[in-house]
Amino acid sequence: MDDDYCRAIAARLPRAVGVSAARSATADVFVDDHRLYIKGEAAPLIDLRIAPALRGEHNGQNAAFAFAAARAVGVDVASIAKGLASFPGLAHRMEQVAKIGRVLFVNDSKATNADAAEKALRSFRDIFWIAGGKAKDGGIEPLRALFDRVAKTYLIGAAQDAFAATLAGAPYEKCGTLAKAVAAAARDAAASSASEPVVLLSPACASYDQFANFEVRGDAFRALVDQLKGA
Repeated sequence: MDDDYCRAIAARLPRAVGVSAARSATADVFVDDHRLYIKGEAAPLIDLRIAPALRGEHNGQNAAFAFAAARAVGVDVASIAKGLASFPGLAHRMEQVAKIGRVLFVNDSKATNADAAEKALRSFRDIFWIAGGKAKDGGIEPLRALFDRVAKTYLIGAAQDAFAATLAGAPYEKCGTLAKAVAAAARDAAASSASEPVVLLSPACASYDQFANFEVRGDAFRALVDQLKGA
């Protein structure tokens, strides 16, 4: 129920269960401050912080959908909570591939445009952001309001010069390749004072300048992080 399109669909249906990623007077299932509620109940049913793979407002919406569907077929709340807590996430979609010391490494290679990268940037703070590749129209200009969440950006691929121009005034480093970007971001994140710095691959670009597709790019990121773990 979070956009006009879905509200219009609900209005046309004879029966609908409405879900929302924010506290709502009309939704049947909604999320507020990381907690999942149902209409008419004052106490939350599930604290979504038990589910580290479901960070961010968009994943709160996903969790609300999953909860509503599971309840509709009779699954009890405790079993749903267990399922959410154990859900590992999907490959290349805000995939938490490792934690080395305080540093969390997240593979969001599926973010091939600014709109997709926005979801990841809104989900974390103290971000050491790896971005770049074959740019889409508009580049990362739509993400400017989120630059304050980023400690430093590490630019790769064909878009690095254009992205550097957009980032003027914010900390960035031209790395060219993913391998150099991962090494630099891991170094700086480990040296930061943040309680949980995040090395985030969320390129806001297609991969075709250096990789066959976003899956290959994400697999390369995971392999580079595995090498760091070995070191």
